Amino acid sequence: MSTLSPFTFSPPIQGVQVKPLRQDGKEIRIRYTGMLKQGGANQIWMHASAGGAEEWSDAKDYQMEKTSEGWEHNVDVKDKQFNFCFRDNAQNWDNNNGSNWIYRIT
Repeated sequence: MSTLSPFTFSPPIQGVQVKPLRQDGKEIRIRYTGMLKQGGANQIWMHASAGGAEEWSDAKDYQMEKTSEGWEHNVDVKDKQFNFCFRDNAQNWDNNNGSNWIYRIT
């Protein structure tokens, strides 16, 4: 049996791709290739929170890993919705023009 994951990254949306790592969708890998990467950021963090789009009270910052494909990080999704945006080491933000990004488990 192959040990390769059957899942692949989604097509990019404003420089963001998501790949489920489990069948239930509760573990994902996020890849960022947006404007902060294109601007040459030395480090990128994902700012994220579970829950509704307006519920950022328990938001956390996750340091992303630089890969040959972009900046990546694995996330355990604890709710039906995961909201996120990005910032770099110079405090520049990419929040998808104020809409942020949302991953939903349906």
